[in-house]
Amino acid sequence: MAIDIKKSEVETRDNRLGAVLAFHGKASTLQKDSSKRAVKEDQRIYSQCSDCSQGCAEVLSYMIRDAAVVVHSPLGCLSPVSIYERVEASSKVRGVEAPKIQVISTNIGIDSTVYGGVKILREAILEAYKRFNPKAILIHSSCAAGIIGDDIESVVDELEEELGIPLVPIYCEGFKSKTWTSGFDAVFHGVLRKIVKKPQKKQEDLVNIINFAGQDTYSPLLKKINLRPNLIIPNSTVEQLSRMSEAKCTISICESLGTYGAAALEENFGVPQLKAPSPYGIEWTDRWLTELAKITDRIELTKKLIKEENERIKPTIEGYRKVLAGKKAYIYSGDSFAHYLTNMVKDYGMEVVGITTLHHDQTTDDKSPVLDTLKEMIDSVGDVEKFSVCNKQPFIMYKILRELKPDILITRHETIATIGTKLGIPSIRANDINVLSGYDGSVNLGARIIDALQSSKFFQTISEHVKFPYSTWWINQTDPFYFDKKAETK
Repeated sequence: MAIDIKKSEVETRDNRLGAVLAFHGKASTLQKDSSKRAVKEDQRIYSQCSDCSQGCAEVLSYMIRDAAVVVHSPLGCLSPVSIYERVEASSKVRGVEAPKIQVISTNIGIDSTVYGGVKILREAILEAYKRFNPKAILIHSSCAAGIIGDDIESVVDELEEELGIPLVPIYCEGFKSKTWTSGFDAVFHGVLRKIVKKPQKKQEDLVNIINFAGQDTYSPLLKKINLRPNLIIPNSTVEQLSRMSEAKCTISICESLGTYGAAALEENFGVPQLKAPSPYGIEWTDRWLTELAKITDRIELTKKLIKEENERIKPTIEGYRKVLAGKKAYIYSGDSFAHYLTNMVKDYGMEVVGITTLHHDQTTDDKSPVLDTLKEMIDSVGDVEKFSVCNKQPFIMYKILRELKPDILITRHETIATIGTKLGIPSIRANDINVLSGYDGSVNLGARIIDALQSSKFFQTISEHVKFPYSTWWINQTDPFYFDKKAETK
């Protein structure tokens, strides 16, 4: 399917990629059915919590350093305070000043939902321009704005020439997609549509790296083969984003976040997307660098780097294996990152007793087989019998972890890690996924696992003072997926 960035909005992952939120079975079954886009999604008839694609849009939009954001929504859909912690932390580790979150909510209420909120939206855009003097303004639609059908495009067309900066509609209404990662795609679509310019010249040493906020671990590594990373979107300037089309290639570190943006850049601006598993685990880092070398014409230099790095970390990884071999891990994270973590712990000789991903895309925009991270994971570590897809349902994870009793739980999200901690399971929150990438990432994760296992008594003590809020009936229920009804096979 062609990616048309001239359209006002991108199709949701539900329709575009066949995303599913409920599944349990073997990893191989999910991958086989996904290859034919034939997964029969379970029907979850009860949910304890969920998330929203507008929240994912906020994660990226608020972090553009010299842009402003107008959120066309009730005030409750605005969450700059929680996002700022990530912005500030990301800036500190990169040694740059944290950008100000420049955001305004239209705070539409009952009158606007009856008579329309276009007038209020226009006033908010003008106020954002006056107050912040931004280089671009991103305009988030919301469930309320989408339901009443406010014509955001007409406001943009009216004001864009007057203000002389890009006005970028981001259509991230939560009700349109059950898969909140659609919000990431909405931001990339808006940026590619309104901010990215046609290349004036190609920068042969520049590589786009699409990833979440966090420490810049890529510059030191790529400098050794004379490359510069353009880290996007978090902490980027509007100017940096506008020059994405000038890069030699684009790398999406997290398939859940950036494969749409990378595929759209390739199709619309001729910037090739790196086709290799992301650099998590030693073998995948070798493959990632090898493919990067082919695209950037740095083959001999990269061979030397791979050899040196493998020799450097080999004694450390062998030491980890002596401690961790046979230990049982459970992985719970976003779609592709869970596959990455599974590949990493293989290097330590650990056994993965189960995996849960927050959602699952049956395909990618690019359709490249090597970007099928589930298949790559299975090829690397073998099949995983206990594989599930679950969008942050604590009551389900409570049952799974209580049954499997892994030696360690490895997650990315803090709210998930607390479930394991309360059960007395040593738990790691791998929030900054950048520090786990590359060769140093393999060293870092192994050290964190060993530290957590050495603190087992601490986790056990916490569990002795925790009472879960579940009924006796649910505690005694044998099936964690009691509320997931298997889809009928036609």
